[in-house]
Amino acid sequence: MAQIAKGLEGVVVSDTALSHIDGERGRLIYSGYDIADLAHGATFEEVAHLLWLGHLPDEAELAELKAKLAGFRELPAAVVDTIRALPKTAEPMDVVRTGVSALGAAQRFSGPASVEHAMVLTASMPSIVAAFDRLRRGLEPVAPRSDLNHAGNYLYLLSGEVPSEQRTRALDTYLTLTADHGLNASTFTARVIASTLSDMGSAVVGAIGALKGPLHGGAPALVLDMLRSIGKPENAEAWLTAALDRGERLMGFGHRVYKAEDPRARVLRSLAERTSEIDFFKLAVRVEDLALKMLHERKPDRKLYTNVEFYSAAVMHGVGLPDDLFTPTFAVSRVTGWTAHVIEQLKDNRLIRPASEYVGPVGLTFVPLERRSTRAPA
Repeated sequence: MAQIAKGLEGVVVSDTALSHIDGERGRLIYSGYDIADLAHGATFEEVAHLLWLGHLPDEAELAELKAKLAGFRELPAAVVDTIRALPKTAEPMDVVRTGVSALGAAQRFSGPASVEHAMVLTASMPSIVAAFDRLRRGLEPVAPRSDLNHAGNYLYLLSGEVPSEQRTRALDTYLTLTADHGLNASTFTARVIASTLSDMGSAVVGAIGALKGPLHGGAPALVLDMLRSIGKPENAEAWLTAALDRGERLMGFGHRVYKAEDPRARVLRSLAERTSEIDFFKLAVRVEDLALKMLHERKPDRKLYTNVEFYSAAVMHGVGLPDDLFTPTFAVSRVTGWTAHVIEQLKDNRLIRPASEYVGPVGLTFVPLERRSTRAPA
């Protein structure tokens, strides 16, 4: 019998020059650069250029990229009409999936996947999220601003007001930190679809479907639910003890790959301190300190540390995003990595087609329908 790696854990199915995760040492590298250096020194647009084109841009290249992204921000009328036709109560990730699908039909991403296709999808994603959010609040979508960067334009599309530099920079840093992360579930989905020679839009729609799952992209909002349920720092110890006694998972802790602190969490913790309300940040820090202590005492061999979702919740809450837009905002960032992986997949493509081990019955005798007896209910 073949050895089965459930969840493909430990199975290497591709090489990549896009991102590298050192789970033992808690490091994340984008195309040679440490994530902390990029988060502190680069903009999201610079990181997008790095992932799509393989190097950080000079001033002229960055200006060209920003101009192109700004030119792709306005949604085709058919896409806005599609979003308008959806129920106001729809789940935002369902809207993002549907909006991108409509965009793919309107744009017709024909021919090989390209950097321009990646730009169209990346530039359009904030417009899709914001259009739905405004429509469900009884407001009309606003036109994008070409004078704002990617993060600033996203916040503007949501509120209709030019955001502060602090809020813009905080969101820009979040987008940089989550733009790519190895062969995670949604990125693998995008690469599988790309390997069939389907179009870029289809690959991103599939990736959105994977990201929607709570085991992948839905955790930041659940972190916020947990913190709100705890309420005050003085409630944290009793609440966490009771949750662990019930065998519940503490949201924002532990990672499939990292056996040390998630390096993105370190950056986000500092960012949350500057963007969150003081009382909320104090609550988050108290919960983190106690949770880590309890997890290490109860599960010493598990190596459970703070992951990216814990302080992502604080940062996105701090910049004013509604809870149910946390995962769509993750998609606004990760579409950059998805599209970069699609482009990379097609440079040396082979159809991704793993095998499975059959464990069903064999040797059954076929009986015509008229001679089959009715099965007794189980």
